[in-house]
Amino acid sequence: MPSHHPVDAQILALPETAASALYGMFDVLRTTGCGWREISGSERGPDRIHPRIVAPTREPFRCGYGILIEPDLAIGADNVPEVLVIPDFWLAPTDALTDRYTALKAWIVNCWAQGTAIYSACSGSVLLAASGLLDGRPATSHWAYADLFRDQFPKVSFDPKPNLCFSDPSGRLVTGGGATTWHDLALHIIARHVSPGESLMTAKFFLMKWHAEGQLPYANQVCQRPHADSAVRRAEDWLAVHFADPDPVAGVVAAVGLAERTLKRRFSQATGVTLIAYAQSLRVEAAKLALETTSKPVEEIAAAVGYENVAFFRRLFKRSTGLGPTDYRRLYEPLRALQTGPSGAVAAR
Repeated sequence: MPSHHPVDAQILALPETAASALYGMFDVLRTTGCGWREISGSERGPDRIHPRIVAPTREPFRCGYGILIEPDLAIGADNVPEVLVIPDFWLAPTDALTDRYTALKAWIVNCWAQGTAIYSACSGSVLLAASGLLDGRPATSHWAYADLFRDQFPKVSFDPKPNLCFSDPSGRLVTGGGATTWHDLALHIIARHVSPGESLMTAKFFLMKWHAEGQLPYANQVCQRPHADSAVRRAEDWLAVHFADPDPVAGVVAAVGLAERTLKRRFSQATGVTLIAYAQSLRVEAAKLALETTSKPVEEIAAAVGYENVAFFRRLFKRSTGLGPTDYRRLYEPLRALQTGPSGAVAAR
């Protein structure tokens, strides 16, 4: 609820913290109420948010790429902020944070119990999941952590699609998607705890964009999971070359030399997806690349990746990416323009 005193917002810092998100969030929150007014020639408003950096101890340390962090305060039973922000961490897609930060996790749970509004960006939700706070709740994170949540946090209802996910009906627990959705999170925090008007002025001051399209347009449809099944690995290698064949499932079964039912079962066990879904993902990724880097008609791209039925291709593409092919191409047009030289040719990727 909007307040008239500066909101006590603490931003968590750990050695795994991505400093760009930490200091970016700090700057945006600190500028609330003054940045837009100053550049517009208006009278500076009062401080609306008082951000501080909190860590397990007050001792300075260095986070990713050696950037120095000097915490303003430490966690503790007597420290219960109004707002706690957990920015993203440099975490491997298999690092569930289950074997460290026990006291920190307990502090986060205690803050929640005492009324703190908690917001996580990207992999910050992994720490929330490891604390148990997301059990039985919907949540999001970077799409690359989908397997981690499925394997390590089965009680969490993980959704890789949205930019922000309201993990509690009260709005006090919000998880953010990919790394730069800390922008969306910052604007949401300002709108909720100060006012929507201040959020809009902050967005204009920093040229921040709301990611209404969610995460799916940016997600890699083909994520290879580590496994030891050599037959499945041969199948993956074959499909990487022949995914556009008229019947890639029949083709890969013949190439690997296993019974179709056996290969399908082993493929699903090793990769977490069905054989046909994997082939479709390869086709969608190839179509995305063509839309990003060429001006070919959608019909031509559909045929090139294995779909003669253009209507079916459009439906599959939108289900996979959240956008139709034309809207997806439009999303990347500015980047394509930067890649294009005087001849109109696009630089190789």
